[in-house]
Amino acid sequence: MDRNTLEETKAHLMQTNEGFRALVEQHHQYDVAVAELEAKTALSPAEEVEEHRLKKLKLQLKDQIEQVVADAQRLQPA
Repeated sequence: MDRNTLEETKAHLMQTNEGFRALVEQHHQYDVAVAELEAKTALSPAEEVEEHRLKKLKLQLKDQIEQVVADAQRLQPA
């Protein structure tokens, strides 16, 4: 599937699917938190654990987002 169709599907889901919007928003919040940790010159052991945890959660959300998009594309008429 071409990139435009993918972006159109994501845009449509953002407008029409509250669950999808929540996943994207949570992913963004994790992204910001990871960026804040990565901006530090040194992390405490607890911060390193938190960074690792946030990255795993962020990846899980990315997988969920991609699954919702794939499902939506399958349901679209050709």
